[in-house]
Formats: sequence, structure tokens, C-alpha cells
Amino acid sequence: MPEKALEQEVKVRKKKQSNFSMVWHRLCQDKVAVTGMIILIILVVVSVFGPLIPSLDPYSMNLAEQFQGPSLKHWFGTDDLGRDIFARIVYGGRYSLALGFIGSLFTAIIGTVLGTIIGYFGGAIDNFFMRVCDVWQAIPGQLLAIVISTTLGAGFFNTILAMSIGGIPMSIRSTRAMCLKEREMEYLEAAQSYNCSKAKIMFKHMLPNIISPTIVGTTMSVGGTIMGAAGLSYIGLGIPSDIPEWGAMISAARSYSLLYPYMMIFPGLMIAIVVLAVNLFGDGLRDAMDPKLKK
Repeated sequence: MPEKALEQEVKVRKKKQSNFSMVWHRLCQDKVAVTGMIILIILVVVSVFGPLIPSLDPYSMNLAEQFQGPSLKHWFGTDDLGRDIFARIVYGGRYSLALGFIGSLFTAIIGTVLGTIIGYFGGAIDNFFMRVCDVWQAIPGQLLAIVISTTLGAGFFNTILAMSIGGIPMSIRSTRAMCLKEREMEYLEAAQSYNCSKAKIMFKHMLPNIISPTIVGTTMSVGGTIMGAAGLSYIGLGIPSDIPEWGAMISAARSYSLLYPYMMIFPGLMIAIVVLAVNLFGDGLRDAMDPKLKK
């Protein structure tokens, strides 16, 4: 019986490896998802390599050119210190995209690890952590982020921490729910009969079978994390205003929004484009990995 269960697990893993190509093929057939993926790739490439161009200096000030509207020389205009807004947006993409991806990844890692442990052991451990999550989720996520940012102060890593903590309970719950179903499978009983350690059973045997929904959920949360980080920067609790992060740029342009609206429009438009692209790609990835669509 244990040998048959282990053989079944090997077959399942081989099938999952072959399913990767099928998921990729299904994803590529979704034109909307491909569009979102292409937009994301372009934004990431521009944000990573754009600042290497010498002419794109986000900190170069020229008071003689302050408050200039969009033109051939300054595509997105200039701000109150004569700095080129296009250069600042290109440079600030590093911060905004990093906040979204790193923050969502941090939430997913913590939530997946804790959720796997809680779901595997169950019992008193499960009851204790679920009550902790109940209290945790009773606090609105944005309010919790504001409290953390106020306590720790503004900064890149503090903003990541503030935006990540609020989403951990939901990640724990979703992973736990999948583990509760998975821990009754025969291959886990076979692994236990071969005296596999609990850590090996959880993270080598169980986790690979529940990781697909976690990947989709993490992808979908990137847009919300970027928007939340921009909101913190807007009220002065996220990235400092001297750093050209998109939310911080919007915050710095508040005083000039009526006379020079382009100072807020372009950073806000970039946030909207990123969130839209992430959601388009996330929707397509979810459909491609949906087991019901594989029949």
C-alpha cells in the first residue's frame, strides 16, 4: 500500500511538470493576459535599465525651467524645482514596482509557511492561530499599515513591512484550508510510514500540491500593494518625498494640483497602468491554472 501511494505521488508530480507547459500554452492563448504580461515586462525593463541613461537624471534641478508643461524636451513636464517628471517616473518605477512585488511576496511566504504548519498539525495549534487571525483581520488593513508606518517612520523597508502585515492572515487562512484537504491524501500516509520528518512532509510533499493557488493570489495582490503603498506616500507615511516614488510624487504635487495638474496626472496614470496590467495578467493566470478548465 505505501509503495502504491508513493508511485501515485510520483505520477502526480510528473503530471504537474507536464501541466506547466499546458498552463503556459493556455496563458499564451489569452490575449488579454498576454497584453498585461507584455505591459509589465516593458515597465520592469524600463524601470531597471532606464535610470542607466545619463540624460535621465531625476535629481537634476533647474529653477529656470520649473513648472513647464509637457513638451518635446520634457515629455511629462517639470516640477516645482525644475526636475524632469519623466526621468523621475522612470527612476521611481524601481521603488513602486519593488514595493508591490516584494510586499506581496513577503506576505505570501509568511502566510504560506504558517498556513502549511497550522493546516498540517491542526488541533490546538489550529484553534489558537485562527483566533489570532480573527483578531488580526478585525483591524482594517490600511489602518494597520498607517499605525505601523507611524510607529516605524517613513522608509522603503518600513513601507514594505506596513503593507505586508495586513495581508498575512488571509494568506494563512487560504493555505490552511488547502492543507486540511491535502493532509488526508494517501501519499502523506505513505511518507509518514517511511518515517519522513514532519518538515519534509509539509514542505516537500504537501506544499508543491497547493502552491498553484498561492501563486495566483500573490500575483493578484501586487496591484493592491502598489496602490496601498502609494496611499501611504500620499499622506507622508510611506516613501520620503525626496525619493521619486510615484505615490510620493503625487503627494509632493498636491499643492500645485489646480495650476499644474500634469504633476499628479502622470504618476497617477502610471500607477493605474501597472495595477491594470497586473490584474489582467492575474486573471489570465487564474484561468490558466483553474483545474476545471483542464478537463
